[in-house]
Amino acid sequence: MNLRPLIGLTLIGVIGIFSLANVASAQQTSSPSQAATADQTYMLGPADVIEVSVLGQADFTTRGRIGEDGTIRLPYLGSVPAGGRTISQLSDEVGKALNRGGFYSHAIVKVEIVSYASRYVTVLGDVASPGLIPVDRAYRLSEILARVGGVKDTGADYVVLRAPNGPERHLPIKDLATGDETQDPYVAPGDKIFVPKAEIFYLSGQVNAPGAYPITEGMTVRMAIARGGGINQLGSDKKLKLTRHGVKLTNIDLESKIQAGDVLVVGERLF
Repeated sequence: MNLRPLIGLTLIGVIGIFSLANVASAQQTSSPSQAATADQTYMLGPADVIEVSVLGQADFTTRGRIGEDGTIRLPYLGSVPAGGRTISQLSDEVGKALNRGGFYSHAIVKVEIVSYASRYVTVLGDVASPGLIPVDRAYRLSEILARVGGVKDTGADYVVLRAPNGPERHLPIKDLATGDETQDPYVAPGDKIFVPKAEIFYLSGQVNAPGAYPITEGMTVRMAIARGGGINQLGSDKKLKLTRHGVKLTNIDLESKIQAGDVLVVGERLF
């Protein structure tokens, strides 16, 4: 798909086209420097596979899986706590333990992550494939949405992002697709991502495509009519009726905002 039309997309069309192909091609993958940063900040956990080595000491190099208790077995030291530590922290602790034990003098320890398994984000709601998504590097929210197949046509035009101990954020999908990096944040292990179903309104009468449609941010009566294909040859925007919470409204302004559950009827024009 040609990405140039994304620049001029209206809010109405963003949800339907925010799919895996669009997002994957619209967003750049993380650079090596970003991946390296992710490794440095990644907290090790059970089932992660790491390689631990000492500079100049081939007999020490070992590769293993962190156990459910958060420890890993290393030469000379036995079981060493690894869970909940970054690779830098673990390198420092192992080096100090080797020096204290007299095994080496000024040991320079290197820890590398071979396989990520303990860190993931949870994606729920109106997406193609909800589930647990492993995060083995720095991922932006748009990339995670791409990995679950994008937002369904029935989904809202925003994403709810909640950190384990942080505030809930509502992020417009159009900004993820077309905004700058500040509008497409990195996710962190433990984050929960939720796409609610879009609130809908009902359109009937003299329009080309009557039906129920999702409400997008800032949608007006004029935009709602356009969503239904516009007024047909028999209709008139002077003959609008709007029912809201069971109350019939008259003198409808085309620029007034549509609300969830609104029933908008376009009447016939006078000949």
